[in-house]
Amino acid sequence: MPILKSIVSLILFLAIGLAAALFAGFRPDLYSAPAPHDDEQQGLADRIIIKFSISVAENTPKGLAALKFAQLAKEKTDGRVEVQTFPNGTLYSDTEEIQAMMKGDLQMIAPAFSYLSNILPAWYAMDLPFALPNREAVEEAFNGEIGKLLFRTLESRDMKGMAFWSNGFKQITGPRELIRPEDFNGLRIRIIPSRVLEAEYQLLGAKTTPLNFNEVYRNLESGGVNGQENTFSNIYTKRLYQVQSHMTISNHGYLGYAVIINRPFWNKLPADIQEKLAEAMDETTRWMTANSDAMNAAQLEQMKAISNMQIHELTSEERREWIRVLEPVYERFRKEIGGDLTDRMLELRDKYIGKTD
Repeated sequence: MPILKSIVSLILFLAIGLAAALFAGFRPDLYSAPAPHDDEQQGLADRIIIKFSISVAENTPKGLAALKFAQLAKEKTDGRVEVQTFPNGTLYSDTEEIQAMMKGDLQMIAPAFSYLSNILPAWYAMDLPFALPNREAVEEAFNGEIGKLLFRTLESRDMKGMAFWSNGFKQITGPRELIRPEDFNGLRIRIIPSRVLEAEYQLLGAKTTPLNFNEVYRNLESGGVNGQENTFSNIYTKRLYQVQSHMTISNHGYLGYAVIINRPFWNKLPADIQEKLAEAMDETTRWMTANSDAMNAAQLEQMKAISNMQIHELTSEERREWIRVLEPVYERFRKEIGGDLTDRMLELRDKYIGKTD
């Protein structure tokens, strides 16, 4: 009997030791079934993961701002929040990320305004031609009633607007001089998917092709499209100047981003974390505003130095001709945008357009 007891004790000891060893190496994230759309948020009190999808390169204004926000969020929350950034559309493309966030598959996005207009037509307002003619107009729109109105529309889709981020004014590139409206006749222009942008180029006599940003270079190179609109920084960082011979500095539109977080996710965050993330976002936004214009200006000069692209800046007279030709877009989309918001955009344009000269 003593021998039998010893054998049983040894077996129990080995079994307990084996169980302990297995438990020590157990990874619940690998073996347990994750909660739907929230598999990385089990320990909110200890560590919060925010997946932030970025469709552009890290060295663009938006890419750099995302990295800045990730750094500040970590610092201000003492490491409780980890913002994981996914540049160049590596997680979701710019046409997929809004739906992915609404489903809870990621937590943050910063889409160009045009992508939001596909589900919330009020955002067409930000694509209206020459509606934001200079930096003062941009700041008034972002920080005033226009910005508040637009952010309120997000709530119906379980999204919360956190900030407006600036990139810069849009310019036109193509295979020839694009100075007068008739110069666009017959061209095929890449655009962000937007019915307002389609209407603009239709009035200019061009056809449009909506493409993900990361497909633009290849399509310009192959001839799938032969022109596009973008900021200096995006043209430079994606080397679009290598496959375009002409650029017109038109400032006909503004490329900005709405920084958005999934609202149910935000609402369940501890109050102190919400406060720290809001602080980090405010600081990031001020930093980006101060740096995006300087970056665009510097990269324009770099393109002038390293490329053979011919560059023309619209004169006051040329700009007025573009405005006249594109004027019908405002009335065409008044009903979808809303009369009040359309009028506010017209007032903003007329208030500042003379100050661009």
